[in-house]
Amino acid sequence: MRNMAMTNSRNRKKGQLGLLVEDTGHALVELALTLPVLVLLLIGAAELGRLAYYSIEVSNAARAGVAYGAQNHVTASNFTGMQTAAQNDALNITLTTNTATNSCACSNAYTATSACSTTFSCSGTNRIIEYVQVDTTATVSPMFHYPGASKTYTLTGQAVMRVEQ
Repeated sequence: MRNMAMTNSRNRKKGQLGLLVEDTGHALVELALTLPVLVLLLIGAAELGRLAYYSIEVSNAARAGVAYGAQNHVTASNFTGMQTAAQNDALNITLTTNTATNSCACSNAYTATSACSTTFSCSGTNRIIEYVQVDTTATVSPMFHYPGASKTYTLTGQAVMRVEQ
């Protein structure tokens, strides 16, 4: 009886060791199967963050250009100065398009705007209100090209501000 108990004990240990020996490569195989998916997700998240950063840069450049133009009526007609201010703000990206415009409206009709000129006038006691607008555009290429995804992305920014009176 004692020999039988020892034999069962040995068989049980051998069986447990046998199971352990059979499981040694499973974790490595699972890692090999899931690692490419995890790396792809990590690279995709980094690429999305990079595109979001550049989008913010393009929008902030438009805002900087319009802030320069909205200082007074002289800077509102200085389109080159607004474009330079926008380009100087976008240090990490090259703007492909950078346009500045101004428009005028009467204080009784803000939605009816037209080009500002020396002949623009408002009737009665209405005042002339001047606006400046800067539009910026940049083209960004992703670091990694995914099948089915675009090879370049066009990011745009626009800012409109009322000129100080």
